[in-house]
Amino acid sequence: MTSTLALLLVFVTLQVGVGLFIARRVRGAADFFVAGRRLPPLLVFATFLAANIGAGSTVGAASYGYRIGIGAWWWNASAGLGSLLLAAWAGPRLWKLAHDRGFLTFGDFVESRYGRTMRGVAGLLVWVYSLAILAGQLMGASSILQVVAGFPHWVGALAAAAVVLTYFVAGGLLGSAWVNLVQLAFKLTGFTLATVMAYALAGGWRGFADATGVPDSFTRFGGPDAFWLTTAMLLVPAFIVSPGLVQKAYGADSARAVRIGVGLNGIVLMLFAVCPALLGMAARLRHPDLPSPDLALPMLLAHDLPPIVGAMTLAAVLAAEISSADAVVFMLSTSFSRDLYNRFLAPEAPDARVLAVARIAAVVAGVSGVALALVFPTVVDALRAFYSAITVTLLVPVVAALLTSRTTPAEGLASLLSGFGVWLLVLLVGGAFQGIPAQTWGIAGSAVGYAAARALRGTR
Repeated sequence: MTSTLALLLVFVTLQVGVGLFIARRVRGAADFFVAGRRLPPLLVFATFLAANIGAGSTVGAASYGYRIGIGAWWWNASAGLGSLLLAAWAGPRLWKLAHDRGFLTFGDFVESRYGRTMRGVAGLLVWVYSLAILAGQLMGASSILQVVAGFPHWVGALAAAAVVLTYFVAGGLLGSAWVNLVQLAFKLTGFTLATVMAYALAGGWRGFADATGVPDSFTRFGGPDAFWLTTAMLLVPAFIVSPGLVQKAYGADSARAVRIGVGLNGIVLMLFAVCPALLGMAARLRHPDLPSPDLALPMLLAHDLPPIVGAMTLAAVLAAEISSADAVVFMLSTSFSRDLYNRFLAPEAPDARVLAVARIAAVVAGVSGVALALVFPTVVDALRAFYSAITVTLLVPVVAALLTSRTTPAEGLASLLSGFGVWLLVLLVGGAFQGIPAQTWGIAGSAVGYAAARALRGTR
């Protein structure tokens, strides 16, 4: 056993131990779903940032850095911008509604504004396409275990899922928030050290600028073509309306905790965005012929940095994938148990049974995520599928519900279904139409559907 693998095992054991210890405080669904609404700003910050620095933010962003250069900064920075909007506007409003009306899931909010049917449709869609982002996190963790331990892809994904399920099934949001705090310490320390050393190893900015065999966009801040714009359009809206993030905000102890914790998370995300971009660029100089760009980050850390720094950062990357995976499992398990099972199949189910169903749903989600991780070609492909679907179905209805008190089920369903339908149609005809990406068409379709339903209501 290598020293790096030994460190990873110690770190994994620490995470599981903290999660199981905190799990003893879980007394019911409110603790599992929203941490009893008692997370202070520090824990809100930790659980948000830990969820947001995942496979896409590390392995995925570094793969972009490997392929296109410094423009990869926009991947994480766009998520940071979306987080700032959530902190300044949508988050505190959603928290107040949740606090005043006892909401436990995103579906509770949806039903309060658009009715039971909209809740069911949104719940099903969220459950199905959220599996894509879970697969992306497991793929990121698997890439680390492939490089460090030589695990086959499926074994690495299965091992990561097992770790997540062990502590999450026991402690829910309350347990994962404390585990996230431990994970975050490793992430920020490891990535800071690795980035400084990799930058020096590459010869500084002059080394990147003078490199041969790299794309023309390598030192272009905006990336190739309109990469910065398409990335911002993909991620900024998704981080305002993501059901999992909204539900984490419910766990705050006040609207102030949402503003401070989520806002600080957004600022740190924008600063952190430099790290994986530069690490991917350094990997391109050191390993120009990798079979997959997803291997850029683990290869650089395992083979080019001092062993202790590489091992610490690999542990940080593994922590990133695991923490984001637990955020998705959280969204999947609570959405299924409350928005679908408790609302439609067993309305009179006692609190203990809803909690049991949430835990079973977490296991089912984990197994399904492993299966999908074997299908998607790269981490970024999996995450793009999730962020696009979230945005085209939920952005317009959520924003409309926060801007006006007069909403109807017809408007919500028309917006959701038209957005999803237009997005899917453009994807089927090539992913873009008239040079405009499918997601933009989907948002436009969602807005038209909402406006049409509202106009029909006004003529009655």
